[in-house]
Amino acid sequence: MKKTVPVSPMLADLVGSALTAMDGVKFTDLSACPSCGGPVTGHDLRAKRFAVILEGERERTIRVYVKRFYCQQCNTLCYAEAPFYPDTRLAAPIVDLCLLLSQQMPFNQVAHYLRAMGIVVDRGTIRNYASRDFGTIPAAELFGLLLPLSLLNLATFVLGHERRPIVGAEALAACGLPTTGRAALHGRGSPEERDQRDE
Repeated sequence: MKKTVPVSPMLADLVGSALTAMDGVKFTDLSACPSCGGPVTGHDLRAKRFAVILEGERERTIRVYVKRFYCQQCNTLCYAEAPFYPDTRLAAPIVDLCLLLSQQMPFNQVAHYLRAMGIVVDRGTIRNYASRDFGTIPAAELFGLLLPLSLLNLATFVLGHERRPIVGAEALAACGLPTTGRAALHGRGSPEERDQRDE
């Protein structure tokens, strides 16, 4: 018999609503090249996996779109401000949640808790994130768990935007990102390496 994980249905609904609302949101703002500070010109929109959620027994990928730019000064291909850490395939609020839960329980149990919240992340990915330094993660206790403010604030923000489309820059600010002192949200690898990380 499979043991049930004690996750509040209210928490699962809150998280599920926040993640579902992000599907299709566009992040299009970048004031200057992150490498040299030069002027940028728009290039295209790239789909990136924000999260994988459960809808009943089926998995659904939540995707956002991040605008890419070319620097007119150094010719670097760079991304708009978006809620992603370098070399991660999921959004920063999901990574933050994985990290905080892995400080409270073993990796396989984290995967079970996430699944009970309606989020799909495998044990190996959780272990990988836990081995990296993403800086201090602002958190609050809710429903007996220490949860990241990036996710809780996003959920609160989404509740206030039920009848309006979500603007990427507003969602980014609601998550408290980007923040100083945390890992940079932009990778500096080659365009080919960054393309491989999109999906």
